[in-house]
Amino acid sequence: MYIYNVTINVEEAIHDEWVKWMKQEHIPEMLDTGKFKKALMTRVMVTETMGGITYSVQYTAESKAELEKYYEEDADRMRGKSKVFEGKFVAFRTEMQVISEQ
Repeated sequence: MYIYNVTINVEEAIHDEWVKWMKQEHIPEMLDTGKFKKALMTRVMVTETMGGITYSVQYTAESKAELEKYYEEDADRMRGKSKVFEGKFVAFRTEMQVISEQ
């Protein structure tokens, strides 16, 4: 399995609206792509010098091939949906391969 992790720092001014959008729209749409079997949204317990509130959203894919299909078929469209919050958040993405789950 692979985890597509998106870490996002969100300005406090849009925080509540962004969290609602993530939970009600974005994460369900990501799962609707059929590329991910589950998603976990967590708050990162750090204090950033730049301010804002930081979250990590981890989308679990069955295989590297499924993750690659997401990049090819869905990533640009899905990332474009966040334009309503443009300039109000910073995001970076990482891939993780699950080695063991206990």
